[in-house]
Parts: sequence; C-alpha cells; structure tokens
Amino acid sequence: MGKTVFIVHTSGVSLNDLNTLFQEYAPDVTVRNIVDDSLLPEVLANGGVTPGVTRRMCEYYMQAEASGADLIFNQCSSVGEVATMAAKMVKVPVVKVDERMAEISCQTGPRIGVVATLATTMGPTVRLIKSTAERLGKTVSVTEEITSGAFERLIAGDRKKHNEMVIASIRKLAQKVDVVVCAQGSMLALKPDLGETPVPVLMSPPLGVQHAAEVLAALK
Repeated sequence: MGKTVFIVHTSGVSLNDLNTLFQEYAPDVTVRNIVDDSLLPEVLANGGVTPGVTRRMCEYYMQAEASGADLIFNQCSSVGEVATMAAKMVKVPVVKVDERMAEISCQTGPRIGVVATLATTMGPTVRLIKSTAERLGKTVSVTEEITSGAFERLIAGDRKKHNEMVIASIRKLAQKVDVVVCAQGSMLALKPDLGETPVPVLMSPPLGVQHAAEVLAALK
C-alpha cells in the first residue's frame, strides 16, 4: 500500500506548488488537500491566530488522520504554532513546511535575515528559528524585513510586482546577514526571478516537502 499525505492549507496560494513538489520528491505518495481559505484571512484580520482558527485546524488534523493520512503536512507558517498543538492530537507524524528551513538557516550562519510579506508570519517564523537554534545549540541573531503590500499584489494576480518588491528586500537583507529565510511558502513565486545572491536564500516549500518525503520513507 502506498502512503498518503494530507496537506492542510489556509489559502489556495500554495496548492499547485506543493502538489507539484510532492510529485517530484515523493512520486509514489498519494496527496490529498484540505483547503479552508477562510483561515488565513481570519488570522490576518485579527493579527494572529484566533480560537476559531485553532479549533478548525485541530479538527482538520483529526479528520486527515481518520481519512487515512500517513503524514500531515502543514502548509502555512502563520499557523505553525497551532500545528505543533494539533500534532499532539493525532498519532501520525506532522511536518511543518518551514521546520527544515529553520534548521538549515541555523546551521548556515549566526546572522539570519527573515523576509516576510505578512506581519502575522514574521512572529511565528522568528520564534521557530530561535527555538530551533536553542535545540541545535547555536547562537543566532535575527534581522526582520517586512515587505508590506507584496502579498496583496500576489493575491491580486500581480506576481511581477510581488517579486520585484520581495527581491528588493532580499537584496537589502543579504548585505548584512549570512543567510536569508523567506518566511512564506508563497515566496516560491519569485524563485525564477531571483538570480544570483551573495548569501543563500532559503524557501520553505522544496525543503519542507523533501523533509516530509524523508519522514515518509522512514515509516514502516
């Protein structure tokens, strides 16, 4: 029997990218998607996760397990801390899209830059990096760069403007850090336009899916 992954999405923005990445890194795995595009707007409207978002996320994790998931993949960094909580309610492994990225950033160098287009993603990402550094016994400093308005451009279909705005932020950050972390999976959109950078620029979807593929391969 092949393995089944359930991806829990808070918007439709990464749906195609993640499904394509799973086909690439884990072609034998069946991918199912739970999409609730009311989740991210509720997080944004309230400046963070609400009790309602937490409750729905936990219910989706339990539904995924009941529907035969061998692994649950959390797509959205803004709700990463809820994923940690929801993971305790299921017996199957949970992989967060940005866990592996946080580990690699801490291993790359002590000065980590984080670029985000949503303030609600910045806090959880920075906390994840700091807790990962502590777990790995690393001392790091984090420089934050929020590119306001870029996510709205992407959602409106103006990928070109989104990419220009975020790449400008990345180039600014790259002058003063050892590695740049893209806090949102949606930033994968800018990869074709990024070109050479003076320091590594990490994007969570490929790293997260590779991580999930490794976890799946190790399951009995």
